[in-house]
Amino acid sequence: MQFEHAQYINLGTFRKTGVRVDTPVWFAECHEFFYVLSNNQAGKVKRIRNSGRCQIAPCTMFGKPTGEWQDSNAELIDRSDEQRKAHNALKKKYGWQMLMLDGGAWIGGRINQRTFIKIKKP
Repeated sequence: MQFEHAQYINLGTFRKTGVRVDTPVWFAECHEFFYVLSNNQAGKVKRIRNSGRCQIAPCTMFGKPTGEWQDSNAELIDRSDEQRKAHNALKKKYGWQMLMLDGGAWIGGRINQRTFIKIKKP
């Protein structure tokens, strides 16, 4: 599978006009889904609220695709138990980097501005 060893995926979400907007993000795999963390005011979150349609591709940290784009579907996670599952998957994959991100969010008062996204694996 092309996502197996990737550290980042390029998440392409769609504006109402149909134009795709690509964003490189951390992701963690858990069963049939990929989990992503974002600020709840980010453009990708607003676009997913409007339409769950998305495309994903493994990529570099700068967003350069390293594999083929694939159609998928994304949704925002509302349930706290699933948010914990997503957070734990990200902590397992990114370790100390995720702990640093969490610490910065606590210190900066942004911990409650986070949204988890669930993406169906292609």
